[in-house]
Amino acid sequence: MNKDDKIYIAGHRGLVGSSIIRNLESKGFNNIIGRTKSELDLREQNPVRDFFEEEKPDYVFLAAAKVGGINWNKTNPAEFIYDNLSIQNHVIDAAYRSGVKKFMFLGSACIYPKVAEVPIKEESLMTGPLEPSNEGYALSKIAGMRMCAFYRRQYNFDAISVMPANLYGPKDNFIPEHGHVIPGLIRKMFDAKTNKDSSVTCWGDGSPTREFLYVDDLADACIFLMDTYSKEEFVNVGSDVEIKIKDLAEMIKEYVGYEGELIWDTSRPNGTPKRVMDNSKLFNMGWSPKVEFEQGLKQTIKWYMDNKL
Repeated sequence: MNKDDKIYIAGHRGLVGSSIIRNLESKGFNNIIGRTKSELDLREQNPVRDFFEEEKPDYVFLAAAKVGGINWNKTNPAEFIYDNLSIQNHVIDAAYRSGVKKFMFLGSACIYPKVAEVPIKEESLMTGPLEPSNEGYALSKIAGMRMCAFYRRQYNFDAISVMPANLYGPKDNFIPEHGHVIPGLIRKMFDAKTNKDSSVTCWGDGSPTREFLYVDDLADACIFLMDTYSKEEFVNVGSDVEIKIKDLAEMIKEYVGYEGELIWDTSRPNGTPKRVMDNSKLFNMGWSPKVEFEQGLKQTIKWYMDNKL
């Protein structure tokens, strides 16, 4: 990418999109465009096609998606699969038809089977059943990734896909019912501290393990891959840092300064028991994460407390 290339960030106000913009701007890119949902609903085909024909971006990062935690996925599977398939279909096709030079699709580690050999290699895709609680979202992401591969295969469209580990960082969704585990726990602990509650209830038994990636590291990896990678096969983007959810909750409790009790509600789902990816493909290309987990977690908590969303 050249500094004056027109770069469209779909989802530019979200967790990932806003981080990609920060990274690009820090490198001197000055022709970055975005549209809010009210300005351009990516679920509507004709407006998306019109936008691409009018703007004709050179590069596209598709970071727009309907996302949420276990409960939100489990109770709204139709919305998750419909909205995400619509967004992907319209943006990928319009990007190809308008002559975009290179396209990046952002997926999710939940595309992998519920039970897969750990660390999970890219080759593990579709080797077993998905986690039922987020199946709609996972299927849409698998479809988007394969759509990029097929458009490359049939039309020679330079589309690549990346699969991030569990993300966290500033501008995340901190609504416990909707968000992922880190922002949800931060919000719960902060509210409990503010309200002087004696306990906080956490979902499951705390035994699952996850790999977490600070969003600014993902943004850096995305720009690295946009500049250096051009193949059909997707790439895992993670940190190689594995942590048990129970230990994570205790860390957040300490950093927030909450002194009450943590209660684990085992009637609630745990989700996938163990999700840690094999990142050797990306690391062997010369990229590695820069933000230590404790540092990133503290920065995320500070951002939330400063903004109190």
